[in-house]
Amino acid sequence: MSTDQTGHSGASTPESAGNPGAAGPEFLQLITPAGERISHPEFDFWVRDITDDQLCSLFEDMTVIRRIDVEATALQRQGELALWPPLLGQEAAQIGSGRSLRADDFVFSSYRENGVAYCRGVDLTDLLRVWRGNASGGWDPYSINMATPQIIIGAQTLHATGYAMGIQNDGADAVAVTYFGDGATSEGDVNEAMVFAASFQVPVVFFCTNNHWAISEPVRLQSHIQLADRAAGFGIPSLRVDGNDVLAVMAATRLALDRARRGGGPTFIEAVTYRMGPHTTADDPTRYRDANELEDWAAKDPISRLAGLLERKGLLTGELQQQVKDKADTVAAQMRRGCTTMPEPQPMDIFKHVYSTPNSWLERQQDHYARYLASFGDPAGAVQEEGVR
Repeated sequence: MSTDQTGHSGASTPESAGNPGAAGPEFLQLITPAGERISHPEFDFWVRDITDDQLCSLFEDMTVIRRIDVEATALQRQGELALWPPLLGQEAAQIGSGRSLRADDFVFSSYRENGVAYCRGVDLTDLLRVWRGNASGGWDPYSINMATPQIIIGAQTLHATGYAMGIQNDGADAVAVTYFGDGATSEGDVNEAMVFAASFQVPVVFFCTNNHWAISEPVRLQSHIQLADRAAGFGIPSLRVDGNDVLAVMAATRLALDRARRGGGPTFIEAVTYRMGPHTTADDPTRYRDANELEDWAAKDPISRLAGLLERKGLLTGELQQQVKDKADTVAAQMRRGCTTMPEPQPMDIFKHVYSTPNSWLERQQDHYARYLASFGDPAGAVQEEGVR
């Protein structure tokens, strides 16, 4: 059973029992797939300040990051990127949570949270550096308080818990937030992180994006209970939320952040959504996924859902739609330009940022490699050789 801050819990219905993708009574939803606003006595409080203008901004955010995702996928298909991990269908989970964070909170993400990075203010060119093969890290983590994407499944949860222990020792009220997929819950790192987080009651939010597929394995194969229910075994309260409902995600994230800031320790959020595209652009989901399943989830599209609410409120005007389209097109063009004009890395760049301070062991390797390049008459190698002497 999943437990909210007030201690209420909901038992699984026959339909949801044994099916971690089903919606039981603990499935928090504030906007239906048709765009109808649902009143919730406990969670309305956490989004009571969201104005009509802010709803429009959330609509813009989700539209823009979908456009970023489509553009990046196109860049990969055109040979400009080596790989890209699409977020199509997961916009509400990323924007709803990302827009709930304070500037001093610190994010530790997987490789798919490009929407959260957008919320943190990442430079769009930096978003692509790793996937173009031009850098081993995309940005300075401390410039936006977000670590660079973690490729090792689940490792970022340990980093977040350690960072949260530091926050606790400093006596600050910032929060560490870590994002991971449903597949990562099978990794030892995630479970070890939750043990430490619960033991020391550190200010960390575990945000599990249940998109139903860990590459080609369905979530029901990994867990015969809802993922949020696993947290109880660690003594961590959990929330199970409709991950395609931006308001519900925002309410759950705000509640978890508030609990952490008040010294209430960690929270586990399971955002139930769906990966509409492939795991990465190297994947072919048609080999393992039923087309009917994709069609069913397309009817729950997070952007269409919010658009439905805006329409009901008389806010989805032609002017707003054009404004949002123009913003999305501008951002996509900016990102494409940054990608195609990105300077190619130089051979000696491989030695940059390996250690925080220079050391003789690395300098000797630099010297040997520079001499090796120079032996081929490489003027760049020869020039850089002088720089390391």
